[in-house]
Amino acid sequence: MKASHKLIHWTPRIICILAILFVSIFALDAFNPEKTTWQQIGDFFIHLIPSYVLTILLIIAWKREFIGGIIFIVIGIGCSPFIFIHNYNMNQSVWMSLLIILMITVPFIIAGILFIVSYKMKKRNLNAP
Repeated sequence: MKASHKLIHWTPRIICILAILFVSIFALDAFNPEKTTWQQIGDFFIHLIPSYVLTILLIIAWKREFIGGIIFIVIGIGCSPFIFIHNYNMNQSVWMSLLIILMITVPFIIAGILFIVSYKMKKRNLNAP
């Protein structure tokens, strides 16, 4: 496998892992000194549900790049309006909300595109004489 193929193969996987870790940081909001330790731990695991789902989707994309690429693009585009509206209601800033979209959903869209590119490159190499 050429270096460029390896780069296209590994880049979406690394982007997804880093993006999932970034999304997981938001689960730290669950820790509140007014709650018991067990309530905080329970809330923490509940706040990690998006990370669990994204990890499962990454496993699917790892094995089925084309399907995974489509899933990540749809998730990135589909979640963007909801995240934008939520953040706009909190901070009343269009630019801040767009920046948050850029940080949270765009990495998944880019990873999805790269998964599809990787799939197409591998398919082309298999069909080459």
